[in-house]
Amino acid sequence: MTRSGRWGMTALGLALMTVACGSTAPGAGEEATPIRRIPTPDNEFTPVELEALIDDLIEELNKHPARPMQMSVVLKNATGFWAPVVTAANRAMGDLGVTGNVIGPITQVSNGAEDEALQNEQIAQVVADGAEGLGLAPFNDLQTNAVNEAVAKGVHVVTLDTDVAHSNRALFVGTLDGVAGAAASETLLARLPPAPGTVIVHGNSIPVWSNGIERTAGARRALEAAGYDVLVRQSIWDEGGEDGDVAWMKTQIETADPPVVGMLGLFNISYRCAMAAEAAGKPDIPIVAFDFDPKTVDYMRQGRIKATHVQRQYYQGYLVPYILYGIKNIGLDATRQILAPRMIDDFRVNTGIDVVSADKIDAYNDFLASIDVSQ
Repeated sequence: MTRSGRWGMTALGLALMTVACGSTAPGAGEEATPIRRIPTPDNEFTPVELEALIDDLIEELNKHPARPMQMSVVLKNATGFWAPVVTAANRAMGDLGVTGNVIGPITQVSNGAEDEALQNEQIAQVVADGAEGLGLAPFNDLQTNAVNEAVAKGVHVVTLDTDVAHSNRALFVGTLDGVAGAAASETLLARLPPAPGTVIVHGNSIPVWSNGIERTAGARRALEAAGYDVLVRQSIWDEGGEDGDVAWMKTQIETADPPVVGMLGLFNISYRCAMAAEAAGKPDIPIVAFDFDPKTVDYMRQGRIKATHVQRQYYQGYLVPYILYGIKNIGLDATRQILAPRMIDDFRVNTGIDVVSADKIDAYNDFLASIDVSQ
């Protein structure tokens, strides 16, 4: 998950791609064309459970007549972290034969209230244009009213990456941040000397960003339960944030008592942990990261970052159109029943994370190439 992205040239953003081959219901004596998709090649990183989930959903959908549907997927951004989502969502809509588009920004200037207000306008516009389903990667709970208004007009809403938990959205698809934070801590713990010691977590402490709070809290609980002191640095994406992050963590490495024995980055700018360790003259401090940013990968190849945790945003983007189509065609309860193996409650589908160690970079790149995406 990232906080990057200013919505593009206009308040309505840019429709990145459009699937215009809308499906039609079969007439008398006709049979519905079954949904088919190209099988995902086997790889050590292929998420077998998610693949089985999609196949089960397709099998059930193919028992029912095809129905036309219009949907939109509204994202925070369209490049970097979000590029696999764009690819996957368009691919899924093509599989389904629905009329749909992926909407996102084309510039990156700022974050905050302007982003959220512009996204709210985008939501209202796709509803006005006739969307029956909406996949939404919201900024935070400020999208609650916009989601509720869409649902009140009969639009099925599925969130991805970031949830709007107190809205009337049908389901959330994405990384469960508390679980992911704890998993990242476990990866680091396997590389730490015995406690006591201090671990720096490059995380989030801003309450309004609930996903960041949950991921950081999950990581902190696991580390403290193992006997380590934890220092949390608030990650800063704004201009000048890199210098501030590195300087703060460098100071802690030089002064913390007990000494810093490990570092954990929880977002796409995790590589700053390696920069801080280098600046403090301690490049051998064990560091574990998050996401697959090119700078993070460079530090992994140098042996400075031991492993990273990659969200399965491709599968988030791929699942959302299928789920929206399922809700319309077989109903929410039947769709939930198929998704049950990956659900932790009635509303959240956990897509999980990939743990990529430094010696598996090329293997992971091979996996990404097999699904025609890069990160």
